[in-house]
Amino acid sequence: MENTNKLNTNVPLEYQTETGKLNIFGFWIFIGAEVALFSTLYAAYFALKDGMMEGPLPLDLFDFNYTIIMTLILLTSSFTSGLAIHEMRRNNIKAMIVWLVITLLFGAGFLYMEIAEFVHLVHSGATLGTNALWSSFYLLTGTHGVHVAIGIVWITLIIFQALKRGLTPDTAKKVFVSSLYWHFLDFVWIFVFTGVYLLGMVK
Repeated sequence: MENTNKLNTNVPLEYQTETGKLNIFGFWIFIGAEVALFSTLYAAYFALKDGMMEGPLPLDLFDFNYTIIMTLILLTSSFTSGLAIHEMRRNNIKAMIVWLVITLLFGAGFLYMEIAEFVHLVHSGATLGTNALWSSFYLLTGTHGVHVAIGIVWITLIIFQALKRGLTPDTAKKVFVSSLYWHFLDFVWIFVFTGVYLLGMVK
């Protein structure tokens, strides 16, 4: 068990133990690997998107207003995640949990809209096997969606742990790391939104 009797109150709770510092550093390395993964998927999309022989074009199927709503929902969830960290730093566990729950609701809303969009695209003739463009599209956006789903489950478990154990260096570290993960997913989506959806609507 971590020794919390000699914690330095001048630094954030999640950084007050060596284990916490090492875990957070390790997670930054993990984020680097994730950047490489999504960069590869992103590059694959642009390499394959012009290799289509048949099938509908993104311009015909993408709905600008729908995509904007999805994007705003996810970006708002990043803001509420930041508010959760702010409340954690103030040692206000109740407010922290409220903002985490709101973050999860926004994340679930984004995921629902993404799945609904996939269903619409498939019914419109844009399936995983239609052509290279749609295959790479589903691979990129689907991988991001899976990461969002993982984040929802992960943060839910952290909430239950925080309710049970309270705010400790260990639980604070987990909340902070999950927030980094969530911000990263928003960062990835900004590139997906601009590179895939916006460019797809103008070509």
